[in-house]
Amino acid sequence: MSGVEAILGLIEAVRRAGISVGPDRTQAMCTAAAALDAADPRAVYWAGRLTLCGSPADIEAYDRAFRQFLDGMDVARRPFPLPLPTPQRIAAPFGLATERGGETESVPDTMVTSQASDLEVLRYREFSTLSPVERDESRRLLALLAPAAPLRPGRRMRPAPRGRVDPHRTLRRLLRHGGEPVRLAGRAAPPRPRRLVLLVDISGSMSTYADALLRFAHAAVRVRPRHTEVYSMGTRLTRLTRTMRTRDPEAALTGSGDIIMDWRGGTRLGEQLWAFTAGPGHRGFARGAVVVIFSDGWERGDPQRIADALARLKRLAHKVIWVTPHAGRAGFAPDVAGLRAGLPYLDALVAGHSVAALSELVKVMADA
Repeated sequence: MSGVEAILGLIEAVRRAGISVGPDRTQAMCTAAAALDAADPRAVYWAGRLTLCGSPADIEAYDRAFRQFLDGMDVARRPFPLPLPTPQRIAAPFGLATERGGETESVPDTMVTSQASDLEVLRYREFSTLSPVERDESRRLLALLAPAAPLRPGRRMRPAPRGRVDPHRTLRRLLRHGGEPVRLAGRAAPPRPRRLVLLVDISGSMSTYADALLRFAHAAVRVRPRHTEVYSMGTRLTRLTRTMRTRDPEAALTGSGDIIMDWRGGTRLGEQLWAFTAGPGHRGFARGAVVVIFSDGWERGDPQRIADALARLKRLAHKVIWVTPHAGRAGFAPDVAGLRAGLPYLDALVAGHSVAALSELVKVMADA
């Protein structure tokens, strides 16, 4: 049995076990199998578990299907029997208490079952070092984020149970009740969502992080589609907001790739920041907004152009946040010319190299 036939046989066994395996999971499994040793059952097991299982509830059925799959293979072709992972059994430091006849009885020597998870470790792994299987799992974690800008004070008054007295509604109530005193009608201006603008650098130096950052942008658009704008920056400025409003992240990134003409190209960071500030930013997209710039700060042109653009953007926006993947490394210093030029005009400089770093960025955006 060839490696491809074995992978397809495993996928069919998992489907018979009741796990829904669609084309996306099948493709992820085939991609993972191409990057590992298909003759190693341990590697095949973990690749299938990370790509074919949609939730923790599927793991038991997957383990059962994998055992059946191994039993159906030729024994001579199996390098060694696969010891499936078993939960660690840890003795409880205190006995569990049970109630019997109104009294509490301690039950000693009770074993508590716990299972370690590698998701917490994956959250801190840098995007550029992930394997295909780990990258697929990190994409699922990014889809769970809910990036959003904070609320801003509203201006339009609306009826409310509390707030300032609404004289017109109060007068109409008096007329309906023949001039008798009634409860005063109130009005207030409820808070409104603040606009969020994401500027993603997709040049060659950011190519290993661009996929994760665009998925982060898609998660932000999903939360507030009417109040989120997304642009890519390379040698030109491209608006991706319309394609990012597609609910499926894969379709959204495919549509964005079709309209990005400068993917993995050169860097004209200062020119693109100025183009946004003088164009859509000046026309209203940046006014009172939280602007987040995803870039490593590499600039082939004059860094002063970045300083001029950020100085103008600072006057328009509510907050300006710069996200660089290098800020998460030990001993980081903003020595890159473009980043150093714009540093005086930033409200925050944060890391963006992992799922955990982008989770912290969500908190920084909410506290802006």
